[in-house]
Amino acid sequence: MKLSLHGVSVWYSNAVTQLRIAHETGFSGLEILPEHLYRYLENGGSYAAYRDLMAKYSVDITCINALKRIGRHEPEARAELLREAKKICQAAVELRCPVVQIMALTELDHLSAAERDAILLENISAIADIGAPHGIKFQIEVVAFTAFNSLQHALDLIKQSGKDNLGVVVDFWHLHAGGGTTPDEVARMDKELIYGVHFCDGRAAKPGEAWDEWVQRDYAPGEGDVDIAAWVAAVKATGYDGVWSPELLSPQNWEDDLWDISRHCYEDMNKYIH
Repeated sequence: MKLSLHGVSVWYSNAVTQLRIAHETGFSGLEILPEHLYRYLENGGSYAAYRDLMAKYSVDITCINALKRIGRHEPEARAELLREAKKICQAAVELRCPVVQIMALTELDHLSAAERDAILLENISAIADIGAPHGIKFQIEVVAFTAFNSLQHALDLIKQSGKDNLGVVVDFWHLHAGGGTTPDEVARMDKELIYGVHFCDGRAAKPGEAWDEWVQRDYAPGEGDVDIAAWVAAVKATGYDGVWSPELLSPQNWEDDLWDISRHCYEDMNKYIH
């Protein structure tokens, strides 16, 4: 088991500070956001310098989160998606990061189920092929407020693709709020298809309420509607012993001291998983 600080949890910070905070608060990994990484590189940073900092703080980059809107399918938009995939894979190679997260948002929701699946299958296969020569794996995150929101749907597409570098991240909030997946389904999974776990709380949108993650996820662990203990038990039942990352997408908590946020993430997760 490896514990990895999630860049979302310390949203208002930079890539360098995240390494130090992760190290000082007990983490041995960092799940970095590309926007934080690219901003560092665009303002004088380098991969070599960042690798030196990773070594200094004994923190690995466990995942780059994320390549978004993977359902882009119009010719120019799809070409841009594949360019982004190559860029993020190069970053993963430079940082010796084994996993990149990929996710669809609402770009396909207006299409039929068959059309959505055909596009997703084509795109995730193409993305998998970009990463394969570099040993990069891709964890699919199904997103609660989209039509692509169930674990089984992702597993079905992975099987159809025939690619051996596609898996999923078990994100407690997305699976709970999407309503299409139960902990029992996770417990029956092949652990080899779990590339990461996002430990988090929150609630689904209420009837008539617009989906807004900054509202429905603004909860510390134990404050929302997610049965965290059940999801933890389900993951453990598979025998999974990989990366666990606490994802605190919480504007209220983001206003705390960054060090305190990270330490609370570490302590809150350890209450449940050990």
